[in-house]
Formats: sequence, C-alpha cells, structure tokens
Amino acid sequence: MRLSLVLSVLRPAGPVAIGVSLGFTLSLLSVTWVEEPCGPPPRPATRPLPDGGPAPPPGPANGNAARRPNAVLAALGADNWEPRVVPYRPPSPGRAAKKAVRTRYISTELGMRQRLFVGVLTSKSTLNTLGVAVNRTLAHRLERLVYFTGTRGRKVPHGMTVVTHSDERPIWNMYQTVRYLLDHYVNDFDWFFLVQDDTYTEAHRISRLVAHLSIDTHLYLGRPEEFIGGDTEGRYCYGGFGYLLSRSLLLLLQQHLESCRNDILSARPDEWLGRCIIDYTGVNCAEEHEGLHYHYFELGKNADPERETDLRFQSAFTVHPVLDPLQMYRLHKYFAQVELERTYQEIQQLQMEIQNASSLSADGDHVATWPIGIPPPFQPKTRFEVLRWDYFTEEQVYACVDGSPKCELHGVDLADVADVVATAMEELNRKYQPVLHVRKQQLVNGYRRFDPTRGMEYTLDLQVEVVTQKGHSHSVTKRVHLVRPLSEVEIIPMPYVTEASRINVILPLTAHDRDYAARFLEAYAAAAFESSENAVLTFLFIYDPFEAQQVTQNDIFASVKSQITEYERKYADIKIPWISVKTDAPSQIKVMDIISKKHPVDTLFFVAGVGTEVTIDFLNRCRMNTINNWQVFFPIHFQGYNPAIAYHNQVPPTTLDLLRDMGRFDRDVFHEACFYNADYMAARTRMAGDVQENEDILETLDIYDMFIKYSNLHVFRAVEPALLQRYRHQACNPRLSEDIYHRCVQSSLEGIGSRSQLAMVLFEQEQGNST
Repeated sequence: MRLSLVLSVLRPAGPVAIGVSLGFTLSLLSVTWVEEPCGPPPRPATRPLPDGGPAPPPGPANGNAARRPNAVLAALGADNWEPRVVPYRPPSPGRAAKKAVRTRYISTELGMRQRLFVGVLTSKSTLNTLGVAVNRTLAHRLERLVYFTGTRGRKVPHGMTVVTHSDERPIWNMYQTVRYLLDHYVNDFDWFFLVQDDTYTEAHRISRLVAHLSIDTHLYLGRPEEFIGGDTEGRYCYGGFGYLLSRSLLLLLQQHLESCRNDILSARPDEWLGRCIIDYTGVNCAEEHEGLHYHYFELGKNADPERETDLRFQSAFTVHPVLDPLQMYRLHKYFAQVELERTYQEIQQLQMEIQNASSLSADGDHVATWPIGIPPPFQPKTRFEVLRWDYFTEEQVYACVDGSPKCELHGVDLADVADVVATAMEELNRKYQPVLHVRKQQLVNGYRRFDPTRGMEYTLDLQVEVVTQKGHSHSVTKRVHLVRPLSEVEIIPMPYVTEASRINVILPLTAHDRDYAARFLEAYAAAAFESSENAVLTFLFIYDPFEAQQVTQNDIFASVKSQITEYERKYADIKIPWISVKTDAPSQIKVMDIISKKHPVDTLFFVAGVGTEVTIDFLNRCRMNTINNWQVFFPIHFQGYNPAIAYHNQVPPTTLDLLRDMGRFDRDVFHEACFYNADYMAARTRMAGDVQENEDILETLDIYDMFIKYSNLHVFRAVEPALLQRYRHQACNPRLSEDIYHRCVQSSLEGIGSRSQLAMVLFEQEQGNST
C-alpha cells in the first residue's frame, strides 16, 4: 500500500528526472577527457611589460584563466601576441591628400595578360619576300606578331612591326631578340613562340595548344635536336620548326642572359639558346607535355600540299622549309580549307547534340528553334515592339530610309537580295538533287526584317522550274525561309583617348546670324565659363566685300564684339578671340583653311552653329569620339520645331526637351564637326590636286564630304542628345553647291513642324476659310 502511494507521487516527476539524467550524460560525453590547461602558462617573473613596468607575479589568476569553449590556444612562449601601439598622425590641414595612382587598364591592375606572342626571325634579304608572305598568312589570326632582323632596307613593308638589331651576327641577333622580349613583352603575354620566316605556321593550332597549357610551367617545347659534338647533355629545340617558351621560363633565364652571351659559344642561334636554357635553368626541349604533342612536318623540295597524304602533314603545327612565297600561299590555302572543314564538322556535331538533347526536354523538339544553334526570334510584349517586315522584289524595296513608299535597290541592298536568292536556289538543289533539278524563274515576293537577337530574316516566294531526271519540267512556287545570323561580337581595338583635351570651339557668323549670337554666348557661358571648362571659343566674322568696305563706318558685328568685351570683363580669366574674313562665298573649307593655319597641328576643333546649345556632356563626347589620325565625329543635333506650329495657340516652354512633338534629329545638316587639325590638313593636302584642276570644288564640298572623299579616317556620324538647337529661320545660300543647297532647303522645310502639327494648322485654316 505504501509502495503504491510512493509510486503515485513520483510518477509525474519521472520524465523530468529521466530528462535531467540524459542531459548530464550527453554533456559528459561531449567533454574531452584529455587534461589540458584552461589558460596560457604563467609568464616568467623577469619579463618586463612593454611600458617598462614589472611583470605580474605568477599565480592562479594567470595560470588558470578562463577559456572560451572550443577556443584555439596560442603556442607556448609566442611573442607575436604582444600588442603594438601605432600612434595616429593626423594629416596636415594645408597639405592635399595624395591621390592613388590607378593603371590605365583594369587588366594591368589585375595582372591579366594576353595568351600568345609570336616572333618571326627574318633577315634583310627575305623580309620583303618570305616575311611578307608570313605576315599575310599569319598576322590577322594572332594577337601580336613582331619581326626581328639584323638589318633591313629603308622601306618597311606595310602593316608589319619590324625590330632591327643593327647587326647580322646570328648569335647576337638571338640574344637581342630574347632581351627585347624580356624588356617589352614579358609582362603582357604568357607564351612566346619564335619561328623562322621560311616556316609556315598554322595559327589556329598553335593558339589551341597554348590554351591547354598551364602558364606557371617552365616549358621549352619544339622539335628536340642533339647538340653538335655531343658534349652537352640534353637537347635543344630546332629553330626551323619553331619553339614555344613559357613566360616563367623567360623570367628564370633573365638574370643569366648576360652570362650566356659571354660564356656560350655556338654556331647556330637556336643551339645557343638551347645551351643557355639547359645550363642555367635545367629545362630540356620537349616534344610532348602532359599528353599534348608538338606536331611538325619537314617538307620536300617539290612537294605539293594538295597531294600530300602523310598524316603528320595534316596534323602539323609548322611546316619547314618553305622555299618561296608562292609555296607559302599554297600551304595556307590547304590548311585554311582543312580548318574550314573542321569548323563545319564541329557545327554539325553541335547541332546534332542540341537536337538530341532537346528531344529529352519537357517540350520535346519544340525547344530547338530553327536554325539550330541560333537564338530564337524576338517575342514582342506590346504592339510597339513588333518588328516590321519590309517587302522587296529583285529591283525595288517598299521601305525607304527617306520615308518614300518605294525606291530602287542599289549598292549593298541589291547585292544582299541577289545573294539571298542565289543561296536559296543553291540550298534547294542540294536538298532535291539528283532526283530533281531546280532552276529559278523569278522572285514573286520577298520579305525581310532585322531581328537584333539573331540577325536578318528572309521569307522568299520563288517561282522555280523543277526538272526530273527524265527531262520532264514543271513550274511551281516555293516558299523558303533564310536567316543571316549575327556573327560573334568582337571588340575593335581603339586608340586611348581622355576627356582632358582642350577643345577649340569655332563659331562662324554671317550677317544673318548676328542676332542669334547673344543667345549662343549666354548658353555657352553657363556651360563652359561657369565651370572653367577646358575649351576656347573663337568667333569667325564673315564679311561680304560690300560689308568689309564699310567696316570702319558701320561694322555689322559691332554689337557682337561689344558683348564679347562684356563677357571678358565679367570673367577675368576668359579670353574670346575673333577673326574677320572677307569672302563672297562663305564655304566651310575656305573658312576652315584660315582657322587651320592659325593653330597647331594637334588642335582639337569643334565647328559649331550659332543656334547650337553647347553642353559639357557634348564637349566630353566630342573629345572621346574624335581620335587623332583615326576618327572624326559629325554629330546629328536635335532641332526644335517652329514654336508657332508646334505650340499653335499655346505658350511654348522655356526649355527644349527630347520629345517627338518638340523637334527632330536633323540628318540633313553637317555643319557641326569635331576633328583634329592634323587630320584636316592631311585631307586638305590630298584634295590639293583636284583643287588645281577645279577651284569651284572648294564651294561645292563641305568638310564632311572632304573627309569622306580625301581621307581614310573613320567618319563617325551619330545622333547627339546633348546637342540641341532651337528653331530659327535658316537662309540657304544659292551660290553653294546644288547638293548643299538642297540639304539646307530640306532641313528648313522639315524643321517647321511634324506632319500631324502641320495638318492640324491646315485643318484650322480650312475651317476658318469655310466659315
């Protein structure tokens, strides 16, 4: 009875007791049984503190200090845990903080290098023959190609970088070549390939080889050759088939290069380099590295690349010796065809893999879009994003740049249509031959559109004649679809430019423009004078002969000159020069000839219009888009509509914004231009011969036409949202060329207002006349 009473009392507390016991048990199991101190050992009593005071006495306070669970103990007697006080020194208030110097390119700061450098060892006698052949077959496929020679002629072949060592001794040239690589390119490339000019090199295979090699390997790769005499252990790489050197190996060799030049005697430059590498780095020439083989082929005297059946020839990286440039070109043709066939096979294999993989997806074969491997067509989300199809025939297109409903096909458009039709017929015959032969009769309908995600798409309705093997023929209409895909996007190398260049703003003024000079000065002062922009404004006052005779009694530009004086008085550091010119036909080229002679050749010009509202953003883009000896910039400004038309019976706004109802980008005006004086003078020099035959060409051409016809520079023409012009009545000079006069009239007419605005004004006038 008593036992049952005790159990009834303890039963509710049983689970609690079991839980507490289990918790203690688990905590004991998690504690290590290895005895270890709970704190650092006591310090010696004789060790002073950093401030010179006595050391604390040893005792439990030091020997059994509390330790955080799972903390890592410091090593016994470790001195690196002593604190060190670094005093704070505030910067001087009158001293500017030192700015961090950043590299020009982020790749330099991150230590990124290019993959392959190729150096060609040539001579004075072969530079213009075999050297040129190597350059034509190799230069366009490599990142960097440099030619090394002892001496050369006075004229260097076009498009070749030639380094001359001024000595014909082979060993000296090899030493200077390696020294030049270490001084100029060792920090920019990972691999260095040296080859003779009598060797054909397959650039794609060499590039693929180095792409699979580790950049930290001390590698000397080529065709191994025994040393002459056999007194040196190891083997060197024979120079005729080329050899590959890693950057790390060259850096290892750098400190021993002078010793090699003084101590090693050899008759051959490749053998001398091999002795140097083996003696001071211990690296031998290898033909294979980590399963990657260096393939080469020795060509016979009368060998024909088309008939060569040796497997070593078909897989060779280099072929040697090549006796003449013609043989070099024949080898290049053969290997280019081999690489092209290999590329087509890779494309077909990838297409099959994509198609096989898409069949296993949830949507099946619908995932693989046509053509396989090309991005799918653009899917518009709204009606404003629908891409337009343009209709065309073999002679005409029904969508013109100028807005006309129909225009003739010419130039690249005509060649594009002819190429598409020919490709369609070729593909039809490839599909149906030899059962059927297809002959084109005519193009019934043609449609094309540009899809920015994949390229140009075509849909053709072709009327063709189908001929069977027995000679029976029948005319049918066949619809075909074609795509001209966008190729791989490439980054075009451009010269380095900055936004620190000074711009000389040139403003030509005639008698018709003088009333708008005040507004130009006001806008320019707010943009450039207030911010101390690195720009110089120069006025060019253009007088006709009658106005020039009365300049002392009645100067038509007197008010403008007084305004210039006021701005110079307001801004003490600003000087606004002006030049007076007398001419009866103020053409751009005649005016610019005067300006060009008064400035250095490295001057950056911006020829502005009196209605131009110059902004800092545009001046920076003028600097960035204009590259000396490379590119000139002709911006397309945004022209405001006539306020009386655009804001009929309304109050016009005070600012001009980029809105469709406020204006348009005027493509008919080429007055604004950014270019360097050196580029202008070069184009003007080429133009001098035609000017002697016909002096009227100075009035019939403007600066844009001159750069197009008489220079090889890139002429960059693009819309410029930061270059605005308010509406003003533009007087077109009929004495200029017919083309310039027509563009001026067209610009004036289209700048009045949009079609809808003009229609609304005409509608209101008709309603007023009817009432």
